[in-house]
Amino acid sequence: MTTVTASAPGRVNLIGEHLDYNGGCCLPIAIDRRTTVTAGPSSDGQLTITSGGVSWSGLPVEHADGWAGYVAGVLWALGVDTALEIAITSDVPIGAGLSSSAALECATAVAVDELLELGRTRSELAEACIRAETEYVGAPTGGLDQTAALFATAGHALLLDFADGSGRPVPWAPEADDVVLLVVDTHVSHDLVDSGYADRRTESARAARLLAPVGLVDADEGLVARLPPVEQRRARHVLTEQRRVRAFVEAADARDWDRAGALMSASHASLRDDYEVSCEELDVAVESAVTNGALGARMTGGGFGGSAIALVPDDLARDVATAVRDSFARNGWKAPTVFAVEASQGAFVVT
Repeated sequence: MTTVTASAPGRVNLIGEHLDYNGGCCLPIAIDRRTTVTAGPSSDGQLTITSGGVSWSGLPVEHADGWAGYVAGVLWALGVDTALEIAITSDVPIGAGLSSSAALECATAVAVDELLELGRTRSELAEACIRAETEYVGAPTGGLDQTAALFATAGHALLLDFADGSGRPVPWAPEADDVVLLVVDTHVSHDLVDSGYADRRTESARAARLLAPVGLVDADEGLVARLPPVEQRRARHVLTEQRRVRAFVEAADARDWDRAGALMSASHASLRDDYEVSCEELDVAVESAVTNGALGARMTGGGFGGSAIALVPDDLARDVATAVRDSFARNGWKAPTVFAVEASQGAFVVT
């Protein structure tokens, strides 16, 4: 047994936020920020996980906490109790809503599958990574992130339909038309284990039960209007966001970036007002970007912090980035990190 290195990307969800666990459609891209995992045999019978000079070590069957739990959780979900040495490097920002956890899980799964010749399919690896996060770590995620990290292709978004489990690539290369996708990392950290994410899942599930047998994504405004206020807002976001995903795919296919941008901004308004998962920093980032020339902008990820994305003409990208930083400075907040991303390849074995 030798060592194996695998790489997996972070992700940006272009639109369709919080629809994965509600049985709707999402449109993520893998981004060109990646996590690399090198796995090899252990020299001392311990499972050792190392990142940035910090290590966790224990028996393979022991429960690991914190960041090491995402790695140990994958081994647990794959049924692997072999002692291994696992080293991690990454340039996916942590806590930025770009799914650094799924990148770590998927890089681990691909490396260990190759190293131990497990022969698992991509779908089986995705399921193991989802179980690692939801059951081992305890973060109630919906599967979007792991699926994107394993199945995305360069130059494409991935249209995922969580009603039937299907997925298909959608061309995504706005840079060919001199339009860039900017990420604004607000540096407002969020922890999905402790944040309101679980509350939103509970509230939307309650709305779905009240609408049964009609699903949230298939309901109409009349039915939604009869729900209690909180459930009504959650259901209205799911219903309208599903429609925006479909319209966004049409806009991307037509390379209509103005339309795509407008749909992104409408999505953010819904996430802010109806699903209530935004925060002041995300709202300021979105408003500042649009005011200064972005075609549209929205928060991305689970919310309560993290990142916003903005679709921006290339010749205005520098001005938009400066304007967003200036707006944060006026509020006395830490400067955000702004960078462009392109649709990248999903997880693969490097060596």
